[in-house]
Amino acid sequence: MSTTQSERLRGLLEPLVGAKDLDLEEITVTPAGKRRVLRVVVDSDEGVQLDTCAELSREISEKLDETDAMGNGEYVLEVTSPGADRPLTEHRHYVRATGRLVKFQLTEGGELIARILGVDEEGLDLEVPGVKGRKPTSRRIAFDSVAKARVEIEFNRKSKNESDVDVADVDAEKEA
Repeated sequence: MSTTQSERLRGLLEPLVGAKDLDLEEITVTPAGKRRVLRVVVDSDEGVQLDTCAELSREISEKLDETDAMGNGEYVLEVTSPGADRPLTEHRHYVRATGRLVKFQLTEGGELIARILGVDEEGLDLEVPGVKGRKPTSRRIAFDSVAKARVEIEFNRKSKNESDVDVADVDAEKEA
C-alpha cells in the first residue's frame, strides 16, 4: 500500500473511528487472490464490542463507496480489534494492559515476565512473580529499556473484580 493511499485511508477513517470513541490502531491492505483485504484495527480502553465493530464496518463501507480511496478493484473490508497477544507499542497499550502479565524483551538483552501495576510517562511499575514459592518482587523499568512487549495469555487470571485475598487466608483468620 502506498504511503499516499495509507494517509488517505487514515484521514478518511479516523473521524468515523473517533466518533465511536475508539482508537484507530492499524490499517493494512493485503492482496488476497484477485481481491485485496482492507483490515481496520480499532481499540479502546474498555475494549471493542462486536456490535460496535459491525456498526463501524457499515459506516466505513458507506464512506469508501462514496470515495475512490480503494480504487476500482474488489476488496474485502475487515473491522476488528487487536488480538490479545498483539505487541504493546504505544503508551495507551501499556495503560490498557495494567494488571496483565507481560513478556518484555529488554534493550540490554534478556527477557522479563512481569505484571504491570502502574504506568506513567517515563515507565512501568511491575510485579515480578516469585519463583519456587518466593514472594513477588517490585521492579521499575523505563520505556527506553523495553525493546518489545507482549501480553501473556493467562487462562486462570483473576478478574479485576476478584479479591486478591486467598480463601485459605480468610479461613485461617476465622479460626484465630
